[in-house]
Amino acid sequence: MLRTALTENGTVRGIPGADPRITAFKGIPFAKPPVGKLRWRAPEPAEDWEGVLDCSRFAPISMQEIPGKDPDNIYTREWHVDPEIPMSEDCLYLNVWTPARTGEERYPVMVWFFGGGFNCGYTAEMEFDGERIARRGIVLVSVNYRVGVFGFLTHPELMEEDPDGCYGNYGMLDQRAGLEWVQKNIGRFGGDPENVTIFGQSAGAGSVICQLTSPMNAGKGLFHKAIFQSGGGLRAYGQGNFMLTLKEAEQNGIGFFEKNGLASLKQARDTDAKTICRMGIDFGFINKWSPTVDGRFLTEDPSDALAAGRYPDIPLLFGCTGGEYELRGKPAPETVEDLERFAREKFGDEWEEFLRLCHADTDDAVRKLTYSDDAFKGRFMNNVLFLWQRMKAGYDGNYMYYFNPEIPGWDHPGAFHSSELWFMFETLAKCWRPFTGAHYDLARKMCNYWTNFARTGNPNGLDQDKTEMPEWKSSTPDEPFILFLGEKYIGKYENCISELTKFRMRYVFERLLKKV
Repeated sequence: MLRTALTENGTVRGIPGADPRITAFKGIPFAKPPVGKLRWRAPEPAEDWEGVLDCSRFAPISMQEIPGKDPDNIYTREWHVDPEIPMSEDCLYLNVWTPARTGEERYPVMVWFFGGGFNCGYTAEMEFDGERIARRGIVLVSVNYRVGVFGFLTHPELMEEDPDGCYGNYGMLDQRAGLEWVQKNIGRFGGDPENVTIFGQSAGAGSVICQLTSPMNAGKGLFHKAIFQSGGGLRAYGQGNFMLTLKEAEQNGIGFFEKNGLASLKQARDTDAKTICRMGIDFGFINKWSPTVDGRFLTEDPSDALAAGRYPDIPLLFGCTGGEYELRGKPAPETVEDLERFAREKFGDEWEEFLRLCHADTDDAVRKLTYSDDAFKGRFMNNVLFLWQRMKAGYDGNYMYYFNPEIPGWDHPGAFHSSELWFMFETLAKCWRPFTGAHYDLARKMCNYWTNFARTGNPNGLDQDKTEMPEWKSSTPDEPFILFLGEKYIGKYENCISELTKFRMRYVFERLLKKV
């Protein structure tokens, strides 16, 4: 098995996985530590080292709030479980899981970007274990990047210091540097640099969309397929988005300096990382630290670029969960009066038909309906709209999913935001939840779909027992197709949705798209 590999900077040694046919290389430097004068600068190439670098442990995570502090937070219970995990500003490392024996193989490559609202998250989260994906003949790479104030600060002094630079997007440039490292080095790990799929969830999905629409990546061949999960980064119907304009980002930076008594960029760089991190957390979250339309890395809001078709014509796989955030940007209807107002605003002269299908004539019935029916799920409808835009534009490789199994556990959370991670990484056994055999069957098939897509651009294929998995069709205007993923049923979404959701999907397809 391939236990050592020669990168452009030196030799690395990995460790056997639980399955000894897989080797994991953890904590490979892909850029210089972004500290001192390199704080708030684009990543620079890693320095060479002598001897063999031990890559048996994950490198420290990016500076952020200490994980695991809030026991009542669902994400703390799921995967942010270790408050003692090492953390450092020196964080630009990536990890590789490979099934290669010699390093001469040419396996497809998948590059993972984690989520966390661009303010938290890390590659060492236990659900991101890449072994099960690698067992399917894939080289998996997970890339760490700067988050929060370290990854997304913009300030006039930074713009004066580097007038041709990218502002407020250092975390995005870290990801891009990871992709460049893959192009230069992954062949030594048995990976094919000409068959790379980028994928991510939530803010990781937003990262994929940013990389997909960045003019800096156009024609560079850094990736060839893309997957974005749990709805992050898609915007429709004029809803709010995580993206900042350059002016907004610059004002955030000025306000951050003023609030914390930072008189200059030099003083900010001289301040220790823990203090700056705390200042950044206290200053704000997504609305303060997130990607910026800086005119260089991003020249427009990625959602606008997607709507206009200004992105590479490559196969895409995307979708969301059943418990995604409701009606992003607006509160869900809670009363009969709210529901009628919503119907009138959204559906014009068809509002009465929408209300008829709701069958909700009491406030209690309205609350139950709007928190259960897909017709009210903003992120689901954003995905539906994007699917239709791609089909209308004539793109091939349009694979959308809707993930909504019953998620067991004492808190009965439903298929909450990002819950598909346990499944598509096939890491259910690491979770505390009492998953049953049906969940493991679903996870196996989902991991198959994802890796098949990375291999060929088509998710279909055989299950481990050599039987055909349920067909996942690429959507066309003549046959829109969304794959429902549940523990009891996998198949065409239309077979298991309400008449109300069918109405709203039709309305999206037939009415709203006339305005796009």
